[in-house]
Amino acid sequence: MSGKGMVYLVGAGPGDPGLITVKGLECVRKAQVLVYDRLAGEGILSHADSAAELIYVGKGPDKHTLKQDEINRLLVEKASGGKLVTRLKGGDPFVFGRGGEEAEALYRAGIPFEVVPGVTSAVAVPAYAGIPVTHRGIASSFAVITGNEDPDKEGSDIDWQSVANSAGTLVFLMGMGNITSIAESLIKHGRPRETPVAVIRWGTRPNQATLLGTLENIAQRALEQGFANPSVIVVGEVVKLRESLNWFEKKPLFGCSVLVTRSREQASELSRAIEELGGRAVEFPTILIEDPDDFSPLDRAVKNAAGYHWIIFTSVNGVKSFFSRLFKLNMDIRDLKGIKICAIGPKTRDRLESYGIKVEYVPSEYRAEEIAAGLKGAILKGDRVLLPRADIARKVLADLLIREGAVVDDIVAYRTVAGEGRRDGIIRMLSQGEINIITFTSSSTVKNFAGGIGYQELPALIKGVKIACIGPVTAETARNSGLTVDIEATRYTIEGLLEAILENCRDDVI
Repeated sequence: MSGKGMVYLVGAGPGDPGLITVKGLECVRKAQVLVYDRLAGEGILSHADSAAELIYVGKGPDKHTLKQDEINRLLVEKASGGKLVTRLKGGDPFVFGRGGEEAEALYRAGIPFEVVPGVTSAVAVPAYAGIPVTHRGIASSFAVITGNEDPDKEGSDIDWQSVANSAGTLVFLMGMGNITSIAESLIKHGRPRETPVAVIRWGTRPNQATLLGTLENIAQRALEQGFANPSVIVVGEVVKLRESLNWFEKKPLFGCSVLVTRSREQASELSRAIEELGGRAVEFPTILIEDPDDFSPLDRAVKNAAGYHWIIFTSVNGVKSFFSRLFKLNMDIRDLKGIKICAIGPKTRDRLESYGIKVEYVPSEYRAEEIAAGLKGAILKGDRVLLPRADIARKVLADLLIREGAVVDDIVAYRTVAGEGRRDGIIRMLSQGEINIITFTSSSTVKNFAGGIGYQELPALIKGVKIACIGPVTAETARNSGLTVDIEATRYTIEGLLEAILENCRDDVI
């Protein structure tokens, strides 16, 4: 690409990856260069294209990776090279996000840009703590104030007299370094010292923490509890509503970060469920689903489908691959007339039924031994059976069916290969204790995770982390890989895995 590129200044929202806008997420997905700060969560970064260049420019209280002028030059440089650049900023770019400065730099350089607003932490973070910034009869206005400016400095841009006495609710962003001065200035300029205050750290995330107090004592309480930025300070009578409106921190997985190791195509179901339960889903796809090296065996089986008595589908991926070839060969479901269908699991059954296929048998337990036992008497000696499966699928089912006299074609319908998750980011999160549970939904996810992270490094990194497996086969693979299995589903489905995780969390509370 030649000529000038394009820059999107995107608000990532306050932390919960579900709060980024639809347009913002589109900009992340199509970016060739993604420039992000420390408040842009891993859950959003996981949507970036695998070929995109990711550049961290985060600013912490004590350390700036790049100064603002350097960030401005970086955006201009990348866009001048013809790249599509997404600048991902926490909250909203124009609410104390210095997005205006970046936009001005792009304007001066003649770089086209767009601003994609984000959900500001000034409203979302209090809401996740059960505090509405306005409420009828309590507060009819609110003000958002930077907390980075020292109220005691000369030439302050903040009119403290007006701030203290105008809006019903005051919201200070990034004010922990000045919380003592902020509280004292508000009291000095007329705000009652008994005014309720809430400090919310890491708002909208599973590690959100909320501290309550008054203008008189909040600074001391924050010091005692070790509260620091990123935090939002809320001042006003609306803070009292938290007692009845606190909803987020009561969710069953609140405070829990769960690593999801499924393929990117399949991870969304488990991730959504975790986040709906108040947890944080961190996606680290350890497997990729790819086409077979050679479609010829599968195509021959599909063309000769009428010669089979049974087709046993062991996964949604097998269904997708089989029907993709069926349609590619100008065939349709009428060519499957008279064939009996077995689906291993409700999701596989649902996918088959979406094609209009009637499923004769779904085993109650999704292990090869149980499947073969359940089909005993239904599959007769000499019956031809097709198993369109993954290249690394266990041979146990095929062997058991052959032992019963069936003629089995065990065909590779798709391949599973090692995924390309963000290894360095996951290692950092594990080393810093930011992951509480690691989920495994197949033996291949276990093997690829252990191999990708490194067998030697793994024991130290996962110390204190719980391992959750979808069933006994996966659990056995985990143990053989040197992992201690803490949670094992009795129903070998995503729902069953979640039930087991929730039960474990309840036991911990009890």
